Amino acid sequence: MRIIQCVQGSPEWHSARAGCITASMFATARSRVGCLTDQQQAFVDAVTGGMPEKDAAKQAGYKAAPRSAIIMRALAGLPCGEWSDASKDYAFRLAIERISGEPLDEGFETWAMKRGRELETDARMEHEMQTGHIVQEAGFITTDDGFFGASADGLIGEDGGAEYKCFVDPSRLRQFHIDNDASAIFDQAQGCMWLTSRKWWHIGLYCPALKPAGKQLWLRDFARDDDYINALEQDLWEFKQLVDEYKTSLLARKAA
Repeated sequence: MRIIQCVQGSPEWHSARAGCITASMFATARSRVGCLTDQQQAFVDAVTGGMPEKDAAKQAGYKAAPRSAIIMRALAGLPCGEWSDASKDYAFRLAIERISGEPLDEGFETWAMKRGRELETDARMEHEMQTGHIVQEAGFITTDDGFFGASADGLIGEDGGAEYKCFVDPSRLRQFHIDNDASAIFDQAQGCMWLTSRKWWHIGLYCPALKPAGKQLWLRDFARDDDYINALEQDLWEFKQLVDEYKTSLLARKAA
């Protein structure tokens, strides 16, 4: 990996991110439509795991081994489903940024982004107070080729890292505090561990309004999941090919 020392939100940070598939967008980059259902996935997983089709079908709840086109593609190791509109839009944006070398939004910062950046220092201090860890700011981290990157909010020792979120949307706050569900940023957490080769990552949801209740920082420790990371990496390389296709198409139009 490469660590680019820069302040998040600075011109240098925006420049480093231009054209780079970033961890905060990994879930969007992987999003597809028309994918396997849970039942279909259970059958495919069982067969690819070595179970005979007849037994796999029974385990997945089928009367006989299914033969739909999407299942045949999955069994052949081919990607299933189509890219979502969100993933296509993101890929097209990246293609433009790779051509220009500059962020398409020219470094525009929303109110939520500005608030998160301003509260990050407080979140880091609260994290250190609660855990005793020393959290080192990291700037922007990329793979050696620069195709993938992350604005890691902190690195901890040799094996850990941290990501802080400062949501104000009640539905997002409830998801963490009441449902104890951080699945929405799981791709980002595992992606940061992939990029940094770390073994664990802390996810912190910082909300100063909850300080009177002593819950200003919702904090969870996530362990590295290599199986998940392998699937994540494969999906991201396929997405990177989509970005390349858009870039090639745009350059071809210019040449014509």
